[in-house]
Amino acid sequence: MHTGNLVVFTTFEKREEAERTLRTLVEQRLAACVQIVGPMTSIYHWKGKIETASEVLCLIKTRRALFPRLEQTLTELHPYEVPQIVAVPIEKGNAPYLRWLEEETAGSLPA
Repeated sequence: MHTGNLVVFTTFEKREEAERTLRTLVEQRLAACVQIVGPMTSIYHWKGKIETASEVLCLIKTRRALFPRLEQTLTELHPYEVPQIVAVPIEKGNAPYLRWLEEETAGSLPA
């Protein structure tokens, strides 16, 4: 059974863009925490060609109820034409950490 929390994955070409964009999500309390990992190499199909790019992977911790707003904000701020925004449920986790995640995003939930 899931906790009602999510980890959202996205990528950016430049670490500075990732930091600027993801800081906004934390400031708006749409995310409790973000982590930026990399660089890494991505190989993918794009507009009929196989592309290779250096990117940073970003992990965003949030609540399921906030995902629509997080997705909208991230899409608006993201420099990619089609950003990767993929959410997976947190099935289990350290209870104090999950409480912290919920407390840090509580201000964004409707009353």
